[in-house]
Amino acid sequence: MSRLLLMRHGKAAFPDGVEDFERPLADRGRREAALAGDWIREHVGSVDAVICSTAIRTRETLAATGLEAPTTFLDSIYEGWTGSLLEAVQSVEASADTVLLVGHAPGTPGLAARLASEESDPAVVNEVRAGFPTSAIAVLDVARPWAQLDVGTATLLEVVIPR
Repeated sequence: MSRLLLMRHGKAAFPDGVEDFERPLADRGRREAALAGDWIREHVGSVDAVICSTAIRTRETLAATGLEAPTTFLDSIYEGWTGSLLEAVQSVEASADTVLLVGHAPGTPGLAARLASEESDPAVVNEVRAGFPTSAIAVLDVARPWAQLDVGTATLLEVVIPR
C-alpha cells in the first residue's frame, strides 16, 4: 500500500505589482506549512518523492514543511487541472511508497475527489468538495503502482487542515 498526500500551498501574500505566479507566502502560510510538515512527519513518516508546482508560493510551502525528498518541479501543476496532476503522479518512480504533491486549488482538491474510490468515507469526500483551504492535505491510500493510478482507484482517508 502506498500513500499519496495532496497538499494545497500555504496562504499567499498579495504584494502590489506582483504577478500571481510570483506571489510569496504570507507569514501565516509559512507557519501553517511548517505545521503541515510536522503533521506529516508525525502521522505519515518520511516522504519518498515530491511533485511541486513551480510557482513561488508552492516552492516556499515545500521549503517551510522542512520535508526533504527527491523533488520534481512541474510547470503543468500551476493552473493544472486534475488530468495534469494525475499524469504527474503516474510518472513517479514505482519504488516511492509515499508521494507528496504540492499544488493549487481547484486542481489539487479536484484530484483528491476524483481519485476517491467507493471505499472512501463519503463525509471526507464531501469535505474535499466543500472547500480545501490553504495548507490542507488530502491523505489517500493507493493499492496499485503509481502508473496505474486512475479515477476512483484510491481510498481517501482524511483531510488535515494544520492550524
